Amino acid sequence: MSNLDQVVLQEITELIDNDKLVLPTLPEVALKARDTAEDPNASAKDLAKVISNDAAMTARIIKVANSPIMRGAREVEDVQMAIARLGITCISNLVTGLAMEQMFQATSDFIDKAMRASWTHSTEVAGIANVLARHYTKLKPDQATLAGLVHNIGILPILTFAEDSGKLNDHITLQSIIDKIHPYIGAKILQSWDFPKELIEVPQHYLNFTRDTGEAKADYADIVMVANLQTYIGKEHQLANMDWGNIPAFARVGLDPHVDDQEGEDLSDEMEAAMAMLR
Repeated sequence: MSNLDQVVLQEITELIDNDKLVLPTLPEVALKARDTAEDPNASAKDLAKVISNDAAMTARIIKVANSPIMRGAREVEDVQMAIARLGITCISNLVTGLAMEQMFQATSDFIDKAMRASWTHSTEVAGIANVLARHYTKLKPDQATLAGLVHNIGILPILTFAEDSGKLNDHITLQSIIDKIHPYIGAKILQSWDFPKELIEVPQHYLNFTRDTGEAKADYADIVMVANLQTYIGKEHQLANMDWGNIPAFARVGLDPHVDDQEGEDLSDEMEAAMAMLR
């Protein structure tokens, strides 16, 4: 680790330890949608009203509802139809996840590129997680999608720090810092957002490849771990060169990492469709 690497890592760690690292807050539309969804007296109409006040989010939700893996016999024309098809909780999770895209932007070209690349990767993981949850587990696909979208949220404060301080202007040093501490920061962010424990554990554990949960069934961290690894298939990346057969999460999900069968080829089209609906 370089001297700059060590100095910056120590500085960010001290900010975290002293609760002085500025954590991102959820966009207003996501907060309102979640509050409405959790209100036992609220209706689908109330949630539709919240979302409809945001034209961009309205368009995104309608696009998702009409995507190949979500659409029904009739085309969805408005948010209320989307809620009727997918349900209040599913729509609330989608709004929360999709609203985060606006957070992955910066003013400097270097950091903005890193943020956009991070968001693109998150949508890929989320799309694959949706399909894996749907076909291999009893986990909720919409929750798996949200888990994929937030799995590397801890990167945001690091990139914001890099932009504000001007201390991290090369990719290697920046990536080294991100790799070391973004899981911990991600968990702190999701805690501050009052996310459920099962999602807070995702950034904490999705890179813990020897993790033993003591359970036979997969959780959302397992789904995201496997989905994240799937994004590196055919790429020159250290995670693609690991022996995935030694990763317990694959067994809990019920996916054989060494089998490239027809089912896998069929699911690849569905995964592409799931990724596309989030872009």
